[in-house]
Amino acid sequence: MSSHARAVVIVSGGGAVSPFTTPDQACSTEPGYLSAGNTDTGLRDHLLAAGWSVFTAPASDDWGPVREPAPDSFGPFTDSPVVLPDTMTMLSTGDIDNAGEKLHRFVTYLASDHGVREVDFIGHSNGGLYARSAIRLATLTGAAYRTRSLITLGTPHCGSVPGRMTLGELTAHDAMGDAFTEKLFELWPRYAVTADKGLNVQDTEHYLGGPGGWNAAQGSVLDGIPVTLMAGTYFTAEGGNPTMWPYDGLVSEHSAWALDLPESTMPIRSTWSAPLTHSIFVSNAIGTDWQTALTWNTAALERVQQALDEA
Repeated sequence: MSSHARAVVIVSGGGAVSPFTTPDQACSTEPGYLSAGNTDTGLRDHLLAAGWSVFTAPASDDWGPVREPAPDSFGPFTDSPVVLPDTMTMLSTGDIDNAGEKLHRFVTYLASDHGVREVDFIGHSNGGLYARSAIRLATLTGAAYRTRSLITLGTPHCGSVPGRMTLGELTAHDAMGDAFTEKLFELWPRYAVTADKGLNVQDTEHYLGGPGGWNAAQGSVLDGIPVTLMAGTYFTAEGGNPTMWPYDGLVSEHSAWALDLPESTMPIRSTWSAPLTHSIFVSNAIGTDWQTALTWNTAALERVQQALDEA
């Protein structure tokens, strides 16, 4: 059996553009470029150094296969070793279950072409929802791979702050006078109009919550699968809406910890939080070091490794 029979699959989230990489092949490491893109590189490097077989799932913010971002964009990558077709490329701005289907096809490809039999999913942001969707599909279809564990970082299990704001579930009052949050509330609708392809309205309590929501539709597919829920709490506001504050710049601790989900939907769970931002993109936007980001911080990466070791 392949040395990659048990593998980690890193799944990036909403709006991400991420390349397909393997334990042996990645993008260029020349100055100014990240070997697995701005979501996955820190996680991938840390886990490879710890001896894990790591694959990163391809994601694009537009229809079609992954296209390398412009060299002057934030955290670009270049010289992708393999570009997989759009049938295995998650549309990171679109429907959650469409992305989950693409992810399931991708892992099925890993099973057939790379000998992967057991998977530990690590989902950043909406990547955690994409992974949950893929796990459900794998369960229903009797997939060639088995899910061993799920780790989510800043995943909006109960909705994202900008998604909920756009739908009116949060208002300007909930910004609590915080300058970053007020700017987010001002700028996000413009982004949603130009770039979103359906994800924004799904990152809401209305879509995800309640007895008829997406979370309930997942049923018991996570039975027997340990889930580690990690949250960033960099932004705080005393007396703020507890379903929003504290949050990492995009997702609240309440949502990242899946506090609205019944035990039956996620029966084996543990939680972790630290005063970190959602991503190096958010850290860069507020002028802080990448060590303040969930996807790059040493303590966060060590907690991911601990979850894998204990699964």
